[in-house]
Amino acid sequence: QVQLAESGGGLVQPGGSLRLSCAASRSIPSIYSMGWYRQAPGKQRELVSMITNDGSTNYADAVKGRFTISRDNAKNTVYLQMDSLKPEDTAVYYCNFQSFSAINYWGKGTLVTVSS
Repeated sequence: QVQLAESGGGLVQPGGSLRLSCAASRSIPSIYSMGWYRQAPGKQRELVSMITNDGSTNYADAVKGRFTISRDNAKNTVYLQMDSLKPEDTAVYYCNFQSFSAINYWGKGTLVTVSS
């Protein structure tokens, strides 16, 4: 059973930065994409950013220009650099790996709180 483990969440002031990491417990064959989702209290889970195996990226409009996703295939790890954080970025952030056969792997989430 593959497990994904997120790290890097915490409390940060508005305008601050955090870097999230997500590593798989073992190599996963045929990974198509790695991504980050978030779920704020009382809201549905939403896609924040995704990076595919060819390096293509996409971002939610709300985070464009502030967040940067990257991946290290050798380490089965995906990162999310979050800058200029806003209170509305407060959420539990989940990483997701999706295989070419559409199998989804999810982490348990890491809490990001943006507050003064």
